[in-house]
Amino acid sequence: MSSSSSCLFFTFILLLSLFSSYASPSNSTSETVPLRPQREIQKMKLIRKQLQKINKPAIKTIHSSDGDTIDCVPSHHQPAFDHPLLQGQRPMDPPEMPIGYSQENESHENFQLWSLYGESCPEGTIPIRRTTEQDMLRANSVRRFGRKIRRVRRDSSSNGHEHAVGYVSGSQYYGAKASINVWTPRVISQYEFSLSQIWIIAGSFAGDLNTIEAGWQISPELYGDTNPRFFTYWTSDAYQATGCYNLLCSGFVQTNNRIAIGAAISPVSSYKGGQFDISLLIWKVYFLISTSKLSYIS
Repeated sequence: MSSSSSCLFFTFILLLSLFSSYASPSNSTSETVPLRPQREIQKMKLIRKQLQKINKPAIKTIHSSDGDTIDCVPSHHQPAFDHPLLQGQRPMDPPEMPIGYSQENESHENFQLWSLYGESCPEGTIPIRRTTEQDMLRANSVRRFGRKIRRVRRDSSSNGHEHAVGYVSGSQYYGAKASINVWTPRVISQYEFSLSQIWIIAGSFAGDLNTIEAGWQISPELYGDTNPRFFTYWTSDAYQATGCYNLLCSGFVQTNNRIAIGAAISPVSSYKGGQFDISLLIWKVYFLISTSKLSYIS
């Protein structure tokens, strides 16, 4: 991946009012909380402008049992085509599978809540999870909605971000694959999150870091619940000005009409019970996802 570009494009296939309010003052205090209606009005204007940019006109809308709204958007109207280099174009045909790659042991059945009962988007469209005002109001910053924090390290640190990493490094790779077991770990607060992902990086953890990321995550701040959700992420400048989760900005070009990035995964694994995983393959500009169910072995 090039670290000099201001935006990355990855073609992939997925197979498988608001005014400040305050409590009534008690009789024992004269302290007041100032209202800032103008600031709140401007914030809501910014949110609605962002929503108009993110949420595209749909030819079909699906309401999921978990509260999500899935919009079936024409492929060439997805957020990636807002970029000046892609405006007016249409998605290209998917690239060939890697030589020697076999899908015999992989399943591509429905594994997301919105499609469990046979719902799907028509050919020529892709499913996109609709972003709401509440989603954006939970964010620390409206302008950085859908983006990671700017400072990310591969090693564990003392800032409360605890993680384990297994990795390989070398001079040249053409792709990678990971099978990731899906769980529902407990998160305590809105600003906690948990995830498991495949993370392909180039460059250093400075200003030239490039990444392609995919997996599942639980993030109440981003999604408003504690369901494990399929996600993607990318950056070309160490999470500074480029990149975002899912399809919240120009970047990934989706071609599959059966998988919604950011939608909840079902079923999930259980202790001493059934096991469920997703397999993710990233091959050059090719991105594949499949699923498998495993029986618990004592």
